[in-house]
Amino acid sequence: MHGLSRPVARQLPPVADRRPQLCVQHGEELVDEYAWLRASNWQEVMRDPAVLDPQIRAYLEAENAYTQAALDDTSTLQATLFAEMKARIKEDDSSVPAPDGPFEYFTSYVTGGQYPRINRRPRGGGPEQILIDGNTEADGKPYWQLGAASHSPNHRYLAYGVDDKGSELFTIRVRDMTTGEDLPDAIPDTRGAIVWARDSATLFYVRLDDNHRPLFVHRHRLGTPVETDPLVYEEKDKGFYVGVGQTQSGRFILIDAHDHQTNEVYLIDAEEPESALRIIAQREHGHEYAVDHRGDRLLVMTNSGGAEDFRICEAPIAAPHMASWREILAHTPGRLILDIAAFAGHLVRLEREDGLPRIVIRRMADGAEHAIAFDEEAYALGMSPGYEFDTTTLRFTYSSMTTPAQVFDYDMDARTRVLRKTQEVPSGHNPADYVTRRLLAPAADGQSVPVSVLYKKGTPLDGSAPLFLYGYGAYGITIPAGFATSRLSLVDRGFVFAIAHIRGGKDKGYRWYTDGKLKKKVNTFTDFIAAGDYLAQAGYTSRGRIVANGGSAGGMLMGVVANMAPDLFLGIIADVPFVDVLNTMLDESLPLTPPEWPEWGNPIASRQDFATIRAYSPYENVAAKAYPHIFAYAGLTDPRVTYWEPAKWIARLRRLNTSDNLVLLKTNMEAGHGGASGRFEQLKEVALDYAFALKIADRM
Repeated sequence: MHGLSRPVARQLPPVADRRPQLCVQHGEELVDEYAWLRASNWQEVMRDPAVLDPQIRAYLEAENAYTQAALDDTSTLQATLFAEMKARIKEDDSSVPAPDGPFEYFTSYVTGGQYPRINRRPRGGGPEQILIDGNTEADGKPYWQLGAASHSPNHRYLAYGVDDKGSELFTIRVRDMTTGEDLPDAIPDTRGAIVWARDSATLFYVRLDDNHRPLFVHRHRLGTPVETDPLVYEEKDKGFYVGVGQTQSGRFILIDAHDHQTNEVYLIDAEEPESALRIIAQREHGHEYAVDHRGDRLLVMTNSGGAEDFRICEAPIAAPHMASWREILAHTPGRLILDIAAFAGHLVRLEREDGLPRIVIRRMADGAEHAIAFDEEAYALGMSPGYEFDTTTLRFTYSSMTTPAQVFDYDMDARTRVLRKTQEVPSGHNPADYVTRRLLAPAADGQSVPVSVLYKKGTPLDGSAPLFLYGYGAYGITIPAGFATSRLSLVDRGFVFAIAHIRGGKDKGYRWYTDGKLKKKVNTFTDFIAAGDYLAQAGYTSRGRIVANGGSAGGMLMGVVANMAPDLFLGIIADVPFVDVLNTMLDESLPLTPPEWPEWGNPIASRQDFATIRAYSPYENVAAKAYPHIFAYAGLTDPRVTYWEPAKWIARLRRLNTSDNLVLLKTNMEAGHGGASGRFEQLKEVALDYAFALKIADRM
């Protein structure tokens, strides 16, 4: 078989050819013996997977065959897990309708259906209209993903984006909701986000360049040729990406140019879609801000003036620049403001303090504030402002690791809440059968790492239980301690489930993020190891009984801790893992590389950044040692973590690993970063992960 040193047999894993390529950077030699696994035409592969080099395809398919054979004894368990997880899902579920003028819009699923339906009905109830039926649209396609779906202000049109390759190249179409037919307008190669102007005939969208970067904002008028769409904004800095949005009032369209630590916002009057852009504050390194609108004022959430955890200012629309900003909520260290939403009479903010979220309502008439909070040790809280501005109703969602999601409508004046929906678990779920805890694991430098834990009552906490430890730790993303029905299949079989809220996220404020990036990135990895050690010392598990899991940047975490502390783990499950960090950050032609430099460092321009990344990059640091069981996922059309990263990592691991543990790679040949698109196909991937964990833990 091309690309292999020997053919695949059930008992023998594939062995990739070694074809060393030499690169010299800052006087240092880098040898990459598996660089050939990167397709030279990767941009074409994103659009058409069939053009993949046959040698590379043969190798990936050989790995898939080996993985299937190695896990063949779990096939019955996988089917059982899938059936359990599916039985916990209300198949004919629907979201709580969100009102907007004469209609209310909602998403629904049908029994047996893989994909969502977008629906509406008259406000307050009445005949339902199916606007998009994902099951019909996806019929016969190996991959189908609905992106944004946005209805026009006059409720006649629905603009929606679809990705049918998994490569995150969305084609925007416009459906006439009165006829159910799509207009001829079809806009390819977009990011998927869509914002309508008030005239219901003009929409704004973001187009990607040839290297998959969202750099261009265009304006489209219905009925005009797409190729003539005016360019509204072009981002010249390849390290910045562009997004479009709108204020809660609908008065302004927002264009946001950003990297991971700096941004710049422009306004367009939605009443005059052809009017010129107005900048709020010019980009300044390290300054992040978000904008909303109320009356004749703009509300600005900003970290300017040393407000590391953000403060809130207001400014007149006529003079939106920083010199006119007036503070209305001061910065409080340790109280991280995550988001704001402005309504006619209220300003709402989502914030986190001491690792726990809360929603705070401010009455704009007099500045009086009150908070919505809960009493469990660990929980997740999110607000959903909806479509309307002139309302006193705020919708929010609450859950914990034991409590299914609850959707509330909250009256911001009366301070009363109405439970609109509780997540149903058709097969049954009693929260009292489970325990959730929030622990603090001591890190090496004296910091305390929050850890959210879930286990079934009666699980022995004497070190005998296997433990599934999840981590992410990048981009300031916080992993909520929310409810997930799939986890019950593990904890019901004696696993303890834990989430390590490590540095690199914003779980304990903005500094928790900055202390886990660039030169301080190592804190992310040592925090995760400290969490595992603490859980073992506290009796939740034992060293060598932990199955670690993370995806994307969390997959990089998996690669690093496998190198740093292999004896702590029984197994590693790395989903679309970012494990070839140094080579990727040295290649500015790749989609994410320039925008990622503020997160990881620029090893092209900086010798120090080169040394920092090289010291931890998983691929570079694979060595001859006894590794735990390792299972990696990849997606062929993944533009975020390209398929060759896990493929190269697994090839090198298999060559150098001195243990007899499994080293497995599964590449989804018809999907990208998010894996399979259908909701049941996604469950099958989770079932495979859990079957792997149960197999190596002898819990089959």
